[in-house]
Amino acid sequence: MTHRLHADTVTLCYDQRTISSDLSIAIPDGSFSVIVGPNACGKSTLLRALSRLLVPAQGRVVLDGKTITELPAKEVARRLGLLPQSATAPEGITVADLVARGRFPHQSFLRQWSAADEQAVNSAMAATQVSELAERVLDELSGGQRQRVWIAMVLAQDTPILLLDEPTTFLDIAHQIELLELLSDLNRQGRTIVAVLHDLNQACRYASHLIAMRGGAVLAQGEPGAIFTEALVEEVFGLASVIIADPVTGTPLVVPKGRQMQIQPR
Repeated sequence: MTHRLHADTVTLCYDQRTISSDLSIAIPDGSFSVIVGPNACGKSTLLRALSRLLVPAQGRVVLDGKTITELPAKEVARRLGLLPQSATAPEGITVADLVARGRFPHQSFLRQWSAADEQAVNSAMAATQVSELAERVLDELSGGQRQRVWIAMVLAQDTPILLLDEPTTFLDIAHQIELLELLSDLNRQGRTIVAVLHDLNQACRYASHLIAMRGGAVLAQGEPGAIFTEALVEEVFGLASVIIADPVTGTPLVVPKGRQMQIQPR
């Protein structure tokens, strides 16, 4: 199996605080990889390192055989797109203008805005159902609408690899499923998807490759049906649960035990 994107024995730090040490991970080409784990376990930090936003204190992240920090930023942006947790935009920017910024990596002095750029923007807005918001100012939108606009911008970037940090944040359940179905479609069309998700059942349903983290380390990775067990849920989240087959997909479905209230027989 080939891996265009991988991290080799990286140590990742924030403000001189070590988040992960000697962490190695490879993203299978063409996979829908989902990273799960408790809060502050290093999921977002890993994603930032894989996207070149965070330079490892030790080790290296490799993209297409080269250390990612040695590649020009614009070249990286043509190969992978990132949706961070807290994206910011200029005040007063419209939806159409923000989505169009996804085409920046494809622009140059010799190549200005083209019909292909216009098509990419229109397709991305249609896929995320924000076309009717094109002339609206981003600040006027609801949290869920803004999230879909940010996703449209990343889709307009049209990269073979997509990294998304909690992309379902602010979305209601219907839009969560629509987004995950869209990402699944893109994955079937050949794109490599890497996403951080909090919903374990959504992760198991949509991921082809699951990465479970705790304390800055990867505890398990592989196909969800092969690695996702009650013991793993207990180890990663400290949560007692029962795992059954999802009645729709057959993938693992996590049912928390909660306080295990005793039910007295009648």
